[in-house]
Amino acid sequence: MKATFIVFFISILWLAGMSYDDNLSMTTSPDDLISKEETTSSESFDIMMKVLTHQRCINCHPSGDRPHQGDDSHVHHFNVQRGEDNHGLGIVACSTCHQSENNNYSGVPGAPHWGLAPKSMAWEGLNRVEIAQLMLDPEKNGGRSIEEIEKHLTEDPLVLWAFDPGLNNEGVPRETPPVSKEDFFVAVKQWVAEGAKIPSE
Repeated sequence: MKATFIVFFISILWLAGMSYDDNLSMTTSPDDLISKEETTSSESFDIMMKVLTHQRCINCHPSGDRPHQGDDSHVHHFNVQRGEDNHGLGIVACSTCHQSENNNYSGVPGAPHWGLAPKSMAWEGLNRVEIAQLMLDPEKNGGRSIEEIEKHLTEDPLVLWAFDPGLNNEGVPRETPPVSKEDFFVAVKQWVAEGAKIPSE
């Protein structure tokens, strides 16, 4: 009697498991799986673009030949110009004031190879989809592959300066992007790993 009950109990469990699998297969379609993948990719894109559309980045990606500065993105003082190599002109070259690290005594920000992004990578006035399209265009991004873009976004000290921008000339900490550096890294790497998909809007 006991053996019969055990066999009966195991049979019930097996049928329940089979029913669960059948139900799962009926309710989970390939479209559902694709939708989940796109949602994940879209979330990574959203997080990444919260940084790339922040003024810490946009100030150095102007549409013209004048860099912008400050949390209000005003035009750079002292009539600073882009110059042929994107590092200023003559005595107002970027390196005249901007060194390899922040100067919190004077309020002058700094990072290695301080300068403007190439004019072909002007992000000012673009929406996040347009910025991503520009960033992925090898004819505009200096011939960078997606792997090189990932490295640029996660390793270039000038990009990473955005997360440690120091103090302004009044001793007030500059605003940082609304995403931590660690979360930004994860988002960029995940977005690239999932094919660097750009949403429609």
